[in-house]
Amino acid sequence: MARGNVDLTPFIRVALPFIAGYFLSYVYRMMNAVIGPTLAAEFGLSSGGLGLLSAVYFLSFALFQLPLGLLLDRFGPRRVNATLLLVAAAGALWFAFAHSAVSAIGARALIGLGVSGCLMASFTAFVLWYPADRLATMNGITFSAGALGAITATVPLELLLRVATWREAFLTLAAATVLASLILWFWVPERAGRGGASFGAQLRELGTIFRDPAFRHVALCLGASQSASVALQTLWVATWLRDVAGYDRQGVALGLLVVNLGMIVGYLGFGRAADRFARAGRSAFPLIVGGVAVASLCLALIAFGPAFKTTAGMGIAALALWFVFVAGGSSVVLGYALLSRRYPKEMAGRANTAINVIGFVGMFAGQWGIGLVLGRWPQSPAGYAPEAYPWALGMVWAVQLAGLVWLLTGRDLLEEAAAPRPS
Repeated sequence: MARGNVDLTPFIRVALPFIAGYFLSYVYRMMNAVIGPTLAAEFGLSSGGLGLLSAVYFLSFALFQLPLGLLLDRFGPRRVNATLLLVAAAGALWFAFAHSAVSAIGARALIGLGVSGCLMASFTAFVLWYPADRLATMNGITFSAGALGAITATVPLELLLRVATWREAFLTLAAATVLASLILWFWVPERAGRGGASFGAQLRELGTIFRDPAFRHVALCLGASQSASVALQTLWVATWLRDVAGYDRQGVALGLLVVNLGMIVGYLGFGRAADRFARAGRSAFPLIVGGVAVASLCLALIAFGPAFKTTAGMGIAALALWFVFVAGGSSVVLGYALLSRRYPKEMAGRANTAINVIGFVGMFAGQWGIGLVLGRWPQSPAGYAPEAYPWALGMVWAVQLAGLVWLLTGRDLLEEAAAPRPS
């Protein structure tokens, strides 16, 4: 299994199965961007209702993060993730047979619960199997797999929907999720490192994480940034391309594919750069600041800049801005690797899921909030009012910018966080 000095066994036996689970979680996360108009028409949803249907995934995801961290550190990432994926498969089956908005929202929430462990289980497994100076790269590879999942939910999904219904697509996804669960359970080896402390002791250690000022600076910046970048990318970029840029359904799917390529560029690029910084004894803090600043600038230009529907050239400019916005916003996830050096390995699951709570609350609030703002203007037969988008996008831009300013006030703390603490 090894080539030269590189042992590929951990990647094939450990990383790939976890990465596959995260790939599927992003397909679930992104599907509403393409099928959203169909769901809105079938279930009679307003813009706020569509935002809630999509965002409830993030809410259930966030609510389970703290229990998830305890479970990961106590029972290990393999068992926890394999079990949760079966919950996601059940949610996908429920969604496929949903015939009311309430039922669809419940199913979407169950899917969010089921995939809530995919990323954090991957990060916890990497901490157990890889050296510290490889973590940012492994995290970047995982995020890039998520980007491939997002891309799968663009043009490939649109092509599938020409020959199958969205319900059949969810049935297929449910089967793939069951397969991923079985691979994790029967193929991935166990690794020593599960926490032996009581739940009470684990909770006390979790409290120390939340009291850590460095944690609060990273987590709140991440939540503020993701309230814009992920909330837009997984739903509202699609409606913006339709309502402001004038794309049809095929054009929207192609546009989303281009935009989501920015995730791959961002995650791999920032991950590699962060590991080079780590080997040189430098903090990834400047990379996070630079990336979020670029994303914030791009979003300001999109929200308050020229009308992008006038010419094909302007449409290309809009896609370029969305591409850079997504790529730059991906830098904020370097906070996971940055803080993982600050806590002992047996606390890795709780440290990562604690950050994730803030991140997914931001995603939920941003995605639902954008829908509520868009709903303040009369809806046309074609979609939402173009003049509503500067207000909706401007709202999350302001939150993202505030998060960046908050991060900058903790520079000294976060430079210190690059140095590991003894376990």
